[in-house]
Amino acid sequence: MMNSRTRPVAVAKKLGLIAVVTACVLTLAQCGSGSSGEDEKSSGGRRGPSSTAPGDRTGDGLEQTVTDYTAAFGEDTGYRPPSRTDRRTVAEGVGLLLDGRRKEAEHRLADVDFAVRTVTDTATGRRYAEIADRSEGGAAPRGWGRVYLDLDSPVRWAVQIPHPVADRYTERLGAELMTRASGGVLVIAGAHRKAGRGDEADVAHRRDTVFHAVCDALVRRGLPGVQLHGMADDSAPDHDVVASTGKGREALAEGRDLADALRKRGFDVCRAWARSCPLAGRTNIQGRTATAHDVPFLHIEFGPKIREDRDHAREAVGALTDLTRTWQRRS
Repeated sequence: MMNSRTRPVAVAKKLGLIAVVTACVLTLAQCGSGSSGEDEKSSGGRRGPSSTAPGDRTGDGLEQTVTDYTAAFGEDTGYRPPSRTDRRTVAEGVGLLLDGRRKEAEHRLADVDFAVRTVTDTATGRRYAEIADRSEGGAAPRGWGRVYLDLDSPVRWAVQIPHPVADRYTERLGAELMTRASGGVLVIAGAHRKAGRGDEADVAHRRDTVFHAVCDALVRRGLPGVQLHGMADDSAPDHDVVASTGKGREALAEGRDLADALRKRGFDVCRAWARSCPLAGRTNIQGRTATAHDVPFLHIEFGPKIREDRDHAREAVGALTDLTRTWQRRS
C-alpha cells in the first residue's frame, strides 16, 4: 500500500516507462522506414526503388561503368561490320529516346539485339539512359559501341570517343565530362580501332559504322559535338593539345574559347585554325558530316601528360565543361 510520499515516485516511474516504450516504438518505426531504401538520399533524390527497372544500375559511377566496358578491348577482340539496316535501327532508337519515347525506343532497338537501361552515377545522382549491345558478353562481340544520354537535362551537345583504349584514357575523359556537365550524349565506339580487318573498326574514318550512324543522327538534330583523341608525345612534341574545327569552321569561336581555357590551366595548345598543326582531323568523317550540315564540331587531341595524370585530366575536363555550357546557352 502506497503512502503519500511513495505515490508520486511510483507515478513518475510509470510515466517514465511509458515514455521509454513510446520512444522505442517511434525509433523502430523510423528505422523501418529508413531501411526500405526509398528515401531521397538512397535514390539519389530522383527515383525510389519502385521506379527502377530490372537491369538498371546504381552501384557504380558512370566512369566505372564505361571503363569496365572498354577494359576488354584489344586489337584481337574482333569486329563485325553492321549492315545498313543495323546502323539505321540503332540511330532511330537513339532518336526515339531523345524524343522521350523510351518504350518505342526499346522495341526498335530490340530488333538488333540492343537494350536500354538506366545507369545512375553514384557521385552526382544523375541518371543516364544506356544503349548497349546484348552480344557484348558473348564469345564474339560485334563491337558496335554504346550510347549514354543524360536523362535529367535536355540534351544539347555530344562527346564522341572513336578510339577507346587505343587512344588511352579518352573514354575516361568522356565519361567524366558527362558527369560534370549536364545535357550531354556520350557516343563510344565498341572496339579497338585495329580490331577489324583493315580499318573497318576505325570509326573516325568510316561512314559504315554504328558509331557514325548515331553521330550523324545527332548532327541532323543540330547537336554540336566534340571528339576526343589521344596523341603520342612525339606527334606534337611542343604541345599538350591540338585543337581543331576539323574541315569546317562552324565551331571557331568555341575552339578559341576552349584553347584559351586550356592555356589558362597551363597547357600548350596548337590551334589548327590559326597555324599548321599535326593531327588536325581534316579527314575526320564525323567532322565532315557536321560541316555539311553547318553544325559546330571540334576535334581535340590530348597528349599523354593530360590523359595519364588525373589532376591534369580534371583540369582539361573543366575546360571542356565550360565549352558545353556555351552550347547549352546557344540552344
